[in-house]
Amino acid sequence: MVAEPDTEVIAEQVFVALADPSRRAILGALASGGPATATDLAGRLPITRQAIAKHLALLAEAGLVTAEPGERRRVRYRLRSAPMQVAQQFLAALARDWDGPLGALKDHLDQHARGPVRHRAARRTEEED
Repeated sequence: MVAEPDTEVIAEQVFVALADPSRRAILGALASGGPATATDLAGRLPITRQAIAKHLALLAEAGLVTAEPGERRRVRYRLRSAPMQVAQQFLAALARDWDGPLGALKDHLDQHARGPVRHRAARRTEEED
């Protein structure tokens, strides 16, 4: 598979971000409840506001959320789908690259598995004669 370097970097950042269950919970809360502050998210999730702020910083680095200035110096975080789409495209390309070799391997193994079975069946037929 030949992936553009930027695509690989973005996909890697997304995968690193999604590897943590707390970050997945934050993304889920933003997806279901819309833009929110770290304090709002702390009220909805069993995670401290300080931990949420750290996770939001990593999610922002990965491009999965954007920080928007809100009223009274409060920052609201909003989901961004573009990096997730890049990661999905990366996985789709990887899957396409694997389909051919994996299909050939499956065919080879299927033929190998059928070969001895036919041979034994033929031997049984010969023995019955």
